[in-house]
Formats: sequence, C-alpha cells, structure tokens
Amino acid sequence: MLRRAFLGGTALAAALIAGITLQTAEAADWKSDFKELRFGILSGENEKDRIQRYAKFKEYLEKETGLPVKIYTASSYDGVIQAIAADQIEFAFFGSSSYAAAYTETEGGVEPLVSRKQADGSTGYYSIVAVRCDSGYEKIEDLKGKTLAFADPDSTSGYAVPYYNLLKQGYDPETYFAATPFSGAHETGVLGVTNGQFDAAATYMTNEESGIIQRMVTKGMLQEGVVCPIWQSPEITSGPFTARKNLPGAMKEDVATMLMEIPQKDPEAFAAMTGNPKQVGWIRVNHERYDWIVEMREEIRKIRRNRGS
Repeated sequence: MLRRAFLGGTALAAALIAGITLQTAEAADWKSDFKELRFGILSGENEKDRIQRYAKFKEYLEKETGLPVKIYTASSYDGVIQAIAADQIEFAFFGSSSYAAAYTETEGGVEPLVSRKQADGSTGYYSIVAVRCDSGYEKIEDLKGKTLAFADPDSTSGYAVPYYNLLKQGYDPETYFAATPFSGAHETGVLGVTNGQFDAAATYMTNEESGIIQRMVTKGMLQEGVVCPIWQSPEITSGPFTARKNLPGAMKEDVATMLMEIPQKDPEAFAAMTGNPKQVGWIRVNHERYDWIVEMREEIRKIRRNRGS
C-alpha cells in the first residue's frame, strides 16, 4: 500500500513537473513563433497624431518583447475590427462598442485584457453632445430640427450610447433631429461644429480636464471656450485593450503584464499613449464587463432594422 501510494505520488509529481515544463516552454516559445507584433488603434483622431501618440508605446513593446512592432490604423473603426477578425493584427485598443462589434464579428474570437483606471479610481467615461458655446443651444430641446453628427457606427461614445440613451429619454434621433450624419471621427465631428457644418456632435469626455475637446485644445486644433457640452450620458465602461483569443495564453498574459507595468517602467510612453493626465494605470478585465454593450448594440440594430434604416 505504501509503495503504491509512493508511486502514485511520484507519478503525480512527474505530471506536475511536466505541466510546469510545458507552461515554461510555451512562455519561451511564443516569441519565436511570431516575427512581429501588430496592434490596431481606432480612428478617433487623425492618422499622424495617432501614430505619434503610440510611437513610444511601440518602442516599449519592442524593448520588452525583443520583436518588431507595427501600428495598424484604418480610416474607420470597422477597418480595425475587420483586421483583428482576419488575424491581420494580434491586439487592438478598442472602445466598448467597437470591442462588442469585434466580439460579434468573430463569434467570440476576441478577449479583453486590460482597461483604463483614473486617479479617482473610476474606470469609465461619458458620451457628450457638444455645441458651439456661442450658439445659444443649452439643452437637447434646443437641438430639435437641427443636425447632430455621430462619429462612427462602431463608436461607443460617438454613436451607440448617445443614440440609445437619447432614444430612451424621448429624443428619437431618427425623427427629433433634422439629420444625424456620421462625421467619421470624433475630431472631425467637433471641427464640424466649430465651422458650422453641424449644429452638434456626439463625442466623449472623461472629466473636466480630459476628453476630446480638451485634447484638441492642447494640440492647437481648437481654442478653449469655443465648444461646450450640453448633454452627458450615464457612465460608460472604458474600452479594453483586446487580443485575439486564438493567440498563445502566455503571449496574452505577457503583453497584458507589459501594459500593467508601463506606468512605472516607461512613464513617458504611458503619458503619450493615454493623452490623459488623470489616467494612472490599468485594470484587468474580462468579457462579462462588456456584456451590456453587446446587448445594447443588438437592441439598436433591431430598432434600426425594424425601421428599415
């Protein structure tokens, strides 16, 4: 009995050692299996600024992994969604709605890894409707029969959340406004408001110090006090840095750890990529965090399908 128990223990120990060896091998092997890493970023701002903002993060990843890293950009959110669905990129910085779109497009083939954390502990942001401060528009009621520009069909704050919440509040975007065009990007929508192309635009704000308007002021694209928010949504869950689910587990874990550690290891790269002085780090996330976004998008699709729009 003792000998059998001893042999059983030895077999168990051998199995455990084998398991650890396999995990160690996987951790070591994934880098040799990939010639480069590719990550996508959404079209919230112009391509030049996007690439510049993530240039130091790219260098950080190259240093940490020892692999070349490429940044993938597209003219629309859907371009990044299709790229990760076609295995053309390994990772992407998504908003909540674009993550939900990728999840649906790939039938669950993507996996959220980390999301943003602010200095006050919050992990979300807000959709806003912005107008020219001198327009005389002070509330949504003032925009009846006017033009409200949405950003992109796959934008969380620039479309899904404002569309859904305005509808629930009694302001049906399809009938309340004279037109609801897509500007193509958050910056484009805000610029359209400043030059009179749109009466209002849906975009985002994290807090009084951080958002698309504040970023555009910092970049010299907009003068302070020209554009003001007149409507704000409930808090939105910040979007995730996302991986293809079919990547090696050790690879996803290693890259997620690199994201978690970048505020301490490379503060300059972290500050540049976030563009938000109030963001202090990241939190680990899973798909359950975004279930409600998937459901909201499906409800919006059903509403628009029933209307034939």
